[in-house]
Amino acid sequence: MERESRRPRWLRRGARGAAAGAAAARAREELLLAAAGAGFPLAPAARPLEYGCSCDRIGCPTPGRHPVSLAWQTQATTDPEQILRWLRADPEANFVTATGAAHDVLDVPATAGYAALERLAAEGTEVGPVAVADPDRVLFFTATRGTPDDEDEWWPCELDCHPETMDEHPGLRWHCRGSYVLVPPSRVPPGTTGGVRWLHGPERPLPEPLTLLEALTDACAALFAEEPEQAAATWL
Repeated sequence: MERESRRPRWLRRGARGAAAGAAAARAREELLLAAAGAGFPLAPAARPLEYGCSCDRIGCPTPGRHPVSLAWQTQATTDPEQILRWLRADPEANFVTATGAAHDVLDVPATAGYAALERLAAEGTEVGPVAVADPDRVLFFTATRGTPDDEDEWWPCELDCHPETMDEHPGLRWHCRGSYVLVPPSRVPPGTTGGVRWLHGPERPLPEPLTLLEALTDACAALFAEEPEQAAATWL
């Protein structure tokens, strides 16, 4: 009799758990479709698998943080039907957005990012979509500089991420053509820190990058003047 009396409780718990899981899946789907609806081209990325990565690379150095396919640049799309197909194939997959086509991303250390947000708000500058890659980076989504007519005036993302000197833009990474960032709601393996969430959603208009650049570079410079040991760590 005692077992029978407890059975409905366990059934109710199971139903509540299933409902919560379905709600979380719908919320995740809505976030991804909102990003695509804002014009951010998406492509599937690896997902956390236990304490590692779902990819087949032994000792993956960036578990859950990279695209699934080498063809991610051509796969990236804003088509909601294609995104839903990817989600049905792997409901737990992370997603990246390809930069340099519809948008760029200015990526700075979190402390500098929060300081810049305060300054920009005080100045009345619209910042557009902003994501937080916990715990150490803030991502500012901007209009793209695209592909200029004069290719000599364009430099690839690798030079933005790994410049020969950090003196001019310490700690700043400008993701443009050939690069990507994770989009919310991305996750990383247990035991590591990270995951990506929106601070300001993708529905906001994209600002011109130069309207944010001074505040971001000043904040990075101030951070490393106060804590110079962070400079080296940021660029590892």
